[in-house]
Amino acid sequence: MPRFKHLKKTSLQALVHTTDLYSVLEDESSVASMPMGSERMEMRKRQMSVHQEAVSGTQAQQGVGNRGSNACCFCWCCCCSCSCLTVRNQDDERTRRSSNEIRGHGIPKWEDSPSPTLEDVYSWGQSFDTLMTTPAGRNAFREFLRTEFSEENMLFWMACEELKKEANKNVVEEKARLIYEDYISILSPKEVSLDSRVREVINRNMLEPSQRTFDDAQLQIYTLMHRDSYPRFMNSAVYKNLHQSLSESLAES
Repeated sequence: MPRFKHLKKTSLQALVHTTDLYSVLEDESSVASMPMGSERMEMRKRQMSVHQEAVSGTQAQQGVGNRGSNACCFCWCCCCSCSCLTVRNQDDERTRRSSNEIRGHGIPKWEDSPSPTLEDVYSWGQSFDTLMTTPAGRNAFREFLRTEFSEENMLFWMACEELKKEANKNVVEEKARLIYEDYISILSPKEVSLDSRVREVINRNMLEPSQRTFDDAQLQIYTLMHRDSYPRFMNSAVYKNLHQSLSESLAES
């Protein structure tokens, strides 16, 4: 806006200068009583030349001003915007890469463990705690939970166990964020069932995430699996088939 005012002022000054020049020249011509011959025509040509130069000078200044303004706008729009987009894209890519790396080192599809013995399988039927402390027991229980479309309960519990082992503060915060997105958020397809009190505790803890952010939620899900899923697991085909297979192998040997 200030540039426009300056150009407008320059144009007005040029126009005033040209008008004054006409007045002076006409006054001189009237005073000198210049004849209508070649001298009068020559004076008129000089007047027109002065006027054209003044107008051309004003247009040139306007053109330079507009080009400068457009150039600045072009540079600001393109250079600055591109730079901002580049930085933002790089930050987003680093965040996605970090999240994927942490997820990639998270819970395996199946835990490595030696094949369970008949005694192991029998002990699972005696104690839910024993079932949950052995990799083979967790694998068998996960297989059953998958048939009930509730595997997320075990995955959440295992994710909390992994979080407790982490010492790096930055990794703890990132893992806590991923656990929240995967299992706590109401927008997640793997959301676990928690009461409002526990959710409030989690939301407060997420202000400063730590290894113990989800302790209350983990205990609630553990209790849910113990009381609800575990009895059905003991009567399921998954458990019975495993028990029968090991019994037959032992009898054949």
